[in-house]
Amino acid sequence: MKFSSREDIDAPIDDVFKAVTDFDAFERRMLRRGVDVTRNEEVPLDSVGAQWQANVSWRGRTHKVDAELVSLTPGEGYAIESRSGGVECMGVVDLVALSKSRTRMFVSIDLKPTTLSSRLFVQSLRLAKGNLTRRFKARVSEFAKGLSE
Repeated sequence: MKFSSREDIDAPIDDVFKAVTDFDAFERRMLRRGVDVTRNEEVPLDSVGAQWQANVSWRGRTHKVDAELVSLTPGEGYAIESRSGGVECMGVVDLVALSKSRTRMFVSIDLKPTTLSSRLFVQSLRLAKGNLTRRFKARVSEFAKGLSE
């Protein structure tokens, strides 16, 4: 199952790239939302191989999520692969310069179940895909507006 969003931002691509690769800020946002996040300090934060572990409470249960930065292209974007239970997720951020002061940001998340129980979970998400897509696009839009200001 895939979620994607595209936003045009009134900022130079270098500024947008700095903002979308500010992983410390993303960690702080997650901590404020009650997610327990730890980072593997062995690999530098701004290089391929950076890893995070998170414990997320959802529907009364705690789920362990392992994430790794699998690609990073300066000025263009990155990809993060994560796993939780039987679900693998690939999150991709791509940037395209429209002009010197305008950037287009593509954000996508692709969920792939690997077990029968995770297939049932992803199938239940498909029933609410419209609502989830709306919420995803709203979050990406909110982030983009913050960058434009």
